[in-house]
Amino acid sequence: MRVKCVICDKIESINDETLVAKRLRNRPIHTYMCSDCHDRISEKTQERIDTGNFRLYRSKSEEDEW
Repeated sequence: MRVKCVICDKIESINDETLVAKRLRNRPIHTYMCSDCHDRISEKTQERIDTGNFRLYRSKSEEDEW
């Protein structure tokens, strides 16, 4: 299966039987990101977390008493 990275537009081939390929086929909302872009984003995010100015806002889960 040929896929295109969302960020850098690099075209790669992945195996048709992998979980990533199945997700891309069955759910069009999922997008593919190459390993170079994924590593770069994770490094930059870790640098931001290390500075102390990074806040991760998560929605608070409300528990029902049912």
